[in-house]
Amino acid sequence: MAHLLIAAPHKSSGKTTITLALCRALARRGRIVQPFKKGPDYIDPMWLGRAAGRPCYNLDFHTMGEGEIRSEFALRAADADISIVEGNMGFYDSLDLQGAGSNASLAKLLGAPVVLVIDVRGATRSIIPLVMGFQQFDPEVNIAGVILNMVGGKRHEDRLREVFAYYTDIPLLGVVHRDTVLTIDERHLGLVPSNEASASDATLEAITERLGPQLDLDAIEAVAARATLPQVPAVERSAPGITPAAPAVRIGIARDAAFGFYYPSDLDRLREEGAELVEFDALHAPTLPEVDGLFIGGGFPETQMAALEANLPLREAIREAVEAGMPVYAECGGLMYLSRSIAWGGVRCEMVGVVPGDVVMHDKPVGRGYVRLRENGANPWGGSGEFNAHEFHYSSLENLAAGARFAYEVVRGTGIDGRRDGYVYKNLLASYAHLRDTEGNHWARRFVAFVRRHVTGATTGI
Repeated sequence: MAHLLIAAPHKSSGKTTITLALCRALARRGRIVQPFKKGPDYIDPMWLGRAAGRPCYNLDFHTMGEGEIRSEFALRAADADISIVEGNMGFYDSLDLQGAGSNASLAKLLGAPVVLVIDVRGATRSIIPLVMGFQQFDPEVNIAGVILNMVGGKRHEDRLREVFAYYTDIPLLGVVHRDTVLTIDERHLGLVPSNEASASDATLEAITERLGPQLDLDAIEAVAARATLPQVPAVERSAPGITPAAPAVRIGIARDAAFGFYYPSDLDRLREEGAELVEFDALHAPTLPEVDGLFIGGGFPETQMAALEANLPLREAIREAVEAGMPVYAECGGLMYLSRSIAWGGVRCEMVGVVPGDVVMHDKPVGRGYVRLRENGANPWGGSGEFNAHEFHYSSLENLAAGARFAYEVVRGTGIDGRRDGYVYKNLLASYAHLRDTEGNHWARRFVAFVRRHVTGATTGI
């Protein structure tokens, strides 16, 4: 099973751009490329999936156990020629003092050779002790090659090649020169999501055309071919919780320039539980499709708020559906859309209005990072206990009506008001937290089962 992990000494080293070019270049060679992303990110995986031509899956220690990570990796990579995992943050960075949950931990868990992407601006010989330190810090990690990024020109490249040949036997798998064409516009979460970038395919082609020839694809494939998947006990995916007689349900999914943050594995899980996913465009659809429930994920609705406001017929249709008791689940951007209004940059636009509060955008993150939630029994889907999730929002929900009901107590994180998250109204659940369907929290199973019970008349809203 050929695979490798692309990492860097620190964030913003250019590893995402290089990984995109690598995925697209290998796909051009006729390889079946399976991309993965470490952590809970949505945006990089959207680009990586677009570059590779198949969905990118997340591997996240916060919401998944080690056996589950390995099982998910093996499942998704089984029919691929090569799998490429993009790391996050710095290679050895971790919330844990001893490095648990780091990129290095993931590389060892998957037996993945590591390719370091190093930003070499303003440096030549000084790069060598950095590389040597990464090799020696954890002897169990296989630093199999280096890609030099942001090289200043031919003279800079020649000097770098000279010092690498003299001081180390680690292979140079690419030497990438500075190039403004290789820059993708950035916004607060990182890269602009590929569903919003109208010229995303053209951007990927331009990146691949410029960067591909600067990567040693033959050597990179050879490194990946030497990977070994260690014998770590795998966790079997839980079987769907449906019976053969269970009726299928139709769940509408908002998917457009405003909403696009969905984990492919979660969408797979919804389908496995018997849901037909029906996509609709919240900016342009004149009304809702014929569905039994709604899932409105995250995104950047503030960038599209004028168009969302202008689509009054759809806003009214969603409001009527919620009032009629349709099961609706909304995350972050979805919560913002269901509020009364969004205010950003001195402009205020009306939204759906079923969440009795107003969203205000801020210049800095309000809630950011991993969260832990405790269910309190108010979730229309049922459930109890604690689980891990994550949040990343620059907005706050203000002027929330008194007496609001919440499904979660925030053990760690920010949520809606610092103490609670998961606004509940009738059969609506709307939160800032992004859930992940894993062995620790089978939310997709619970949601589809709830939609099914609602369709069959076995449950009513509150």
